[in-house]
Amino acid sequence: MFQDFRLVGDRPVPIQVKEYVKRLIIRGALQADQKLPSTREMSGLLKVSRNTVIAAYEDLAEDGYTYAIPGQGSYVAAMSHSAADPGGAACQIDWKARMNEYAVSAVELDGMKQGIRAPKGVISFTSIAPDEQLFDLGDVKRAFMDRMAIEGQVLLNYGYAKGYKPLIDYLLRYMENKGVDISGKDMLITSGFTEGFDMVLSLLRPSARRGAAICENPTHNTAIKNLKLQGFEITGIPMERDGIDVDQLEAILQKQTSSFDVAYLTPSYHNPTGIVMSPAKRSAVMKLMTRYQIPVIEDGFNEELRYSGAHVAPLIATAGQGNGVIYIGSFSKVLFPGLRVGWVLGDRALIDTLESIKRARTIHTSTIDQSILYQYLLNGNFDKYVKKARAEYKRKYELTKACCEAHLPEAQLSGDGGLHLFLTFPTGVNTHQLLVACTTEGVIFTPGDKFFIQEGEGTNTMRLGFSRVTDENIERGIQIIGEQARRFI
Repeated sequence: MFQDFRLVGDRPVPIQVKEYVKRLIIRGALQADQKLPSTREMSGLLKVSRNTVIAAYEDLAEDGYTYAIPGQGSYVAAMSHSAADPGGAACQIDWKARMNEYAVSAVELDGMKQGIRAPKGVISFTSIAPDEQLFDLGDVKRAFMDRMAIEGQVLLNYGYAKGYKPLIDYLLRYMENKGVDISGKDMLITSGFTEGFDMVLSLLRPSARRGAAICENPTHNTAIKNLKLQGFEITGIPMERDGIDVDQLEAILQKQTSSFDVAYLTPSYHNPTGIVMSPAKRSAVMKLMTRYQIPVIEDGFNEELRYSGAHVAPLIATAGQGNGVIYIGSFSKVLFPGLRVGWVLGDRALIDTLESIKRARTIHTSTIDQSILYQYLLNGNFDKYVKKARAEYKRKYELTKACCEAHLPEAQLSGDGGLHLFLTFPTGVNTHQLLVACTTEGVIFTPGDKFFIQEGEGTNTMRLGFSRVTDENIERGIQIIGEQARRFI
């Protein structure tokens, strides 16, 4: 016994010794009232200092795993129960058989489980996360220390379901600066976009047995997944060069016998196409939504990564004092995805209900995350960072676009900014087959069909995320895709 002890990593040695002895006790390798080796003997057996063993024994006694008899040593305490009863029947449950429809669908729709894993050295165009090399760690550390110095003890306790008030106040002003009329509106802080979207869908009462949603086609695959998990039938409207096809949208709305329960739209740097909806179309879309009384969930995806052209007001700004738009925002693609902070801006009564749903589900979003983000914004770091990020991503965007035009001339490109480009090949090209061919050459990308509403759509499309790819790999990777694509054209 005691020959299998090994130190692992940089954890304090007394804690590792304590946990090792505790595991022996729990497993029954050390029995109740059995005398432990003396501290001097144990230090020799485990090849650690005697003081380390003394500290470990003290902690074991404090936790109730051992007891000491003065002048005699340490003994194993009797356990009130064992980890496993050898004489008892082991319960075996068929968990898959007990899973409900939501759970089964969540697995089936989980693209991460079904996607390609990128081995080391592979050129991967699958990510649209920000490049961590741009993160200004000094400013983030400063924001953390500043906020902890002000109210650190409070931040380590429970927070409020609605969110951290200083951050809410800051973000309300931030949205006002985008042209949003916040009268009659309120805000809830969420753990990123996905949680906010899921909660909003969960409170909508469908007009029929199943909910009916309308959105751009293609659209954000996470949104498709959550709409389906919440039981919505989805109708997709094709995209044009300047956004959703308004004529098709109007035709669908006129034809639909029952009303849609919600519209999900991403007007700026749309995922996956990268298209920015024109001001004229934004106005036309909002008039149609108002006429047919359809609430809109607006995804504020990547709005800040504008490379050129004038600022375009979000749909919620176009709505004025109307309450028909629910705006879901996040800095995940612009700042730091590791800080899971997003927000929902909408009608005050809606936010009041969402607050109760949030409290029932997760109590609140991490207060430390919220406070770090708030202090970072308050310190004036955001504008400085976004300026740097825009310059770098614009450079990569133009490089990626030029490489696509050179090596993939048959593909139609879309994307006005952001962190990716969307390519549409001639009809005969299947990008899943192309992906298999490129994988053998060390390049992977995201086939575009996962962003389309109906199965079998978009099989000739792909999304190329360039944000985390080096210049050299952008050039080399797109060249390889072009070489392989010519075999399918």
